[in-house]
Amino acid sequence: MTTNPSLQSRIFSLIEWLKGFRYIKFGLVGASGTVVNMAVLFVCQEYVFQFIEAPRSRLYASLAVAIAVATLNNFTWNRLWTWSDRILAAQVHAATQGNTRSRLQTWMMQLSQYALASWFGIALQYVLTLWLAHALHYMLANVIAIVIASVSNFLANDRWTFRKR
Repeated sequence: MTTNPSLQSRIFSLIEWLKGFRYIKFGLVGASGTVVNMAVLFVCQEYVFQFIEAPRSRLYASLAVAIAVATLNNFTWNRLWTWSDRILAAQVHAATQGNTRSRLQTWMMQLSQYALASWFGIALQYVLTLWLAHALHYMLANVIAIVIASVSNFLANDRWTFRKR
C-alpha cells in the first residue's frame, strides 16, 4: 500500500509541529516510561522475584523497581528533549555568572529535584496501583495509575526542576 506523498508530508509536518509543545514531549517521554515501567514490572513480577511466593507481596517489590527504573528513564529523556532548551539556557547562564559546578553536580542536583518533584506522582501511582489491583489486573491498574499521576509530575517538574532561570 502506498501513501499519498502530500498526506505523508502533512502528517510529518503535524508531528513536527506537535513536538514543539512541551506537554506533548512530556507525554511522549511518559509513554516511553510507561513501556519501561510495564516491562520491568512484568519481568520482576513473573521472573526476578519469583522466590517471593505470595503474588501480592511480590508486587510490592516489583512495583518499586519498575517505578525507580522508569523514573530514571523519564528524567534522562525529559532532560535531553522535553526541557533541553532550559538546560542549555541554564548552562549558558551559569557560565556567564562564573558558576563552577560541574556537569555531574548539576545533573545530580536536577535528578534529586526531579525525584522530589515527582514524589507525589510516584506515591500516587504506587498507592493507586495497589488499590486498583484488588479489582483489576495489576497491569491495567498500573496504567490507570500512571495516567492519573502524570499531570502532577508535569506541573511539578515544569515549575521547579526545569524552571526558567
